[in-house]
Amino acid sequence: MKRLAIIPARSGSQGLKNKNIRLLAGIPLIGHTIKAARKSGIFDIVMVSTDSKEYAEIAKAYGADMPFLRSEALATDGAGTW
Repeated sequence: MKRLAIIPARSGSQGLKNKNIRLLAGIPLIGHTIKAARKSGIFDIVMVSTDSKEYAEIAKAYGADMPFLRSEALATDGAGTW
């Protein structure tokens, strides 16, 4: 059985614009999250769920799987993670 980590990273944050790709110690915030999930050794697959092509490219660069982009309907403030 494979263990999957899903990291939600919506681009439309209202509180802090593009917070998921803002740099922290020279690395995008999402990069830290992906690296931590990989380093944990718990997950076989680390996947990012995003509606942004830019976020997807950054996620791929840090080793996350990105099989598809999330639809706009699933990337609103009211959309749940589930």
